[in-house]
Amino acid sequence: MPDTLHERLRRYARENDCSMRAVVITVLERELAHWEWRKHMAQRPETDLGVEAAALLMEERARRDSEIG
Repeated sequence: MPDTLHERLRRYARENDCSMRAVVITVLERELAHWEWRKHMAQRPETDLGVEAAALLMEERARRDSEIG
């Protein structure tokens, strides 16, 4: 492991009152969860809404704003 990375890891663990081992395990688990989520999302079929998502958001915000007054 590069010295600079090791020092950053040590500093992070110290500032968060945990062991370096706990930090590494937490980071690895988080990265693997993100990887699995991206992989799962990539396998989903695309959905054609028939309109741009931004337009739908603008319509919904305008509706909400008119209800709030």
